[in-house]
Amino acid sequence: MQIATAEALRPTPSLPRHRLWVPRNVIVTPAALEHAHGRAMVERVAALGSQVTRLKSNRIMGLPRPEEPRAYANAKSTLAITVASPAKRRLQPIPPSADWRFDLAEGCPAHCQYCYLAGSLSGPPITRAYANIEEILGGLGEYVGRGAVTSRQAERAHEGTTFEASCYTDPLGIEHITGSLAEAIRYFGAWDADVQLRWTTKYDGVDPLLPLPHGGKTRVRFSVNAEAVARKIEGGTAPLASRLAAMGRMARAGYPVGLTIAPIMAIEGWREAYTALLDGAAAELAGTTTPDLTVELITHRFTPSSKEVLTGWYPGSSLEMDEAARTRKLTKFGSVKYVYPKETMREMRGWFERAVADRLPAARVLYWT
Repeated sequence: MQIATAEALRPTPSLPRHRLWVPRNVIVTPAALEHAHGRAMVERVAALGSQVTRLKSNRIMGLPRPEEPRAYANAKSTLAITVASPAKRRLQPIPPSADWRFDLAEGCPAHCQYCYLAGSLSGPPITRAYANIEEILGGLGEYVGRGAVTSRQAERAHEGTTFEASCYTDPLGIEHITGSLAEAIRYFGAWDADVQLRWTTKYDGVDPLLPLPHGGKTRVRFSVNAEAVARKIEGGTAPLASRLAAMGRMARAGYPVGLTIAPIMAIEGWREAYTALLDGAAAELAGTTTPDLTVELITHRFTPSSKEVLTGWYPGSSLEMDEAARTRKLTKFGSVKYVYPKETMREMRGWFERAVADRLPAARVLYWT
């Protein structure tokens, strides 16, 4: 069992910490209040000063309409505490990251101008936190050994059956309200099976998680980018340096860690920008003993529908989404996406694989996409 050392528990005093998200409006369904986990969330948001509305039915009503003034801002400041339905608790495969996806929440309080949720989740961009965590975690056992990524691939079999908890949310960004990550970490740490919990984040509030009995069965990956990208178009997230420092603290507490470099962008001077990122990660991990480190490399892409949503959310964004500068591809579902041209992709992939091997020699690159 891995327990944090005093050094790991000590905060980094020289770096600013991100201000915790406080939703202005919180709506709570009756079903959520049937669970102790849901009632605890209501107590936390009330203590933060949020306006709490208890609904009379389990149907979430009164959400901002797209045509309303400030609809996006109002939705982004709204939290719904509800339950995950049986349909939501049926797991879906999530290659190439992990075997299965499960959801502790949906939606994210950050303001990333390339947000992938714009093309994944319909309706107003509110955040939904699920109160029935016992049912969510209790239903994972039937999926052990049945995945198609780490359950079957020889090069990743040592990870066991992997469960991804951050496909539709950034769970650390709302952990001070939900407490769901801590519950999941404890659950996996005590689970007598060959399994691993995975989640990724752009936040830095990891200190409450450091002393948990994780047993090495939780891998936290920090979603990072070039400083210029992180500073300009990842609004509401922790500063890049703070994320890297948080990764170092998690590694020193015995957690397997990772870098999710995403979305990689062919900005001017991208080689120098991403070199600085990798050097920063290497510096934060320099004091750890052979960290269990993975790297996932994900390039920027967009769909016509996500572009339409994002340009509505961020009309003044400098994010490049020019179809003429991209290659049009069809997904396995027949939908259209725009990616960098083949020559650009080949050049960037070769550079990243060499740069990671040079600056983070202990890291395993899981995939490029």
